[in-house]
Amino acid sequence: MQAIFLDTETNGLDPNKHKILEIAYKIIDLYSGEEKEQYQTLINQPEDIWGKSDLKSLAINGFTLEEIKKGKQEKDVSFEILKSFEKNSIQNENSVYICQNPSFDRAFFFQLIDSDKQNVLGWPYHWLDLASMYWALTLKKASQNHSYFPWETGFSKDLIAAHYKLPKEEKPHRAMNGVNHLILCYKNVVGFPYLTT
Repeated sequence: MQAIFLDTETNGLDPNKHKILEIAYKIIDLYSGEEKEQYQTLINQPEDIWGKSDLKSLAINGFTLEEIKKGKQEKDVSFEILKSFEKNSIQNENSVYICQNPSFDRAFFFQLIDSDKQNVLGWPYHWLDLASMYWALTLKKASQNHSYFPWETGFSKDLIAAHYKLPKEEKPHRAMNGVNHLILCYKNVVGFPYLTT
């Protein structure tokens, strides 16, 4: 089984109005933790889309129009992702997505490759989130050991990291920073059963 640890950066929170500016993912073997492939790119967006940006979102990811103009066209990014998934035999029966906020990332990912095409290709439809994994495991431990409940520790990715004495995600928020931090947190919360290093 493998996971696509995925993160996106956008120019706002509304996928009906805003667009994806950056995508990154790593395909990881969930048994061994071995990285099979990684992908990251900026995505070019026209100035009229940029003009609809939510300034709070841009303050978080720090992107400028000049940077985004250097990105690839959406159709080229879509093609590269299709080739990457084909190369790694990404299918629903052998893969899942893991994100910090899958409802957000999934909506923007669909801007690149729509749900109908993904269904035809047999891509995974399970989008799992780290917070739920942490919630379930921490709740079970708290019930057994009278330790902290997840709502007492908090369950944002940075708070999960703090609970495990891990560093916060590097700033500014960029997609590959998010992916690397997500994998670090997953490794400590859930783990890879056959990890050798």
